[in-house]
Amino acid sequence: MAVKRIWTIDHACGHRADQDLSDRPADRRAGYARWLAERDCTSCWKASRAEDAEARAAWVEAKRTEELAEAEAWAAQYRMPPLEGTDRLVPWGVRCRHRLMTAAYTALVVEGETGEAAWERIEDAARTVTRAGWWVDQRDTDPEDLPELLEAATEADRPTENPYV
Repeated sequence: MAVKRIWTIDHACGHRADQDLSDRPADRRAGYARWLAERDCTSCWKASRAEDAEARAAWVEAKRTEELAEAEAWAAQYRMPPLEGTDRLVPWGVRCRHRLMTAAYTALVVEGETGEAAWERIEDAARTVTRAGWWVDQRDTDPEDLPELLEAATEADRPTENPYV
């Protein structure tokens, strides 16, 4: 007698489906059928993934908006100039600058040995770098490296009043 190949699965979502398990070894079909019964059917699984993706996208958008508002308030408080770049790059650069500057302050001043006067020089140097792409490029660097990175920033990362450059 042959082991059955078509199994009727009562999925956790309430749907019933006939599943061809002939591609599995005969001794593993019953266990796999039990496993399938504990899960949603393919249609429900795909639908829930789509809903999860939409919910995740909405959460990410809300989080980015919140971070941007916080970063803009910080930039206004510390007189940071607006960044230059594309419409998509500028908000990202503003968030990256905020994260890097606050992390650097914590690492260098609060936990490190940098004094307030030295930090003000770092802030002044940071004010001269207005290319959003520069800040995005530095997003994964060690905050303690910020002073050296600011020194290494080129003239292309800083604005000029000469429109013909």
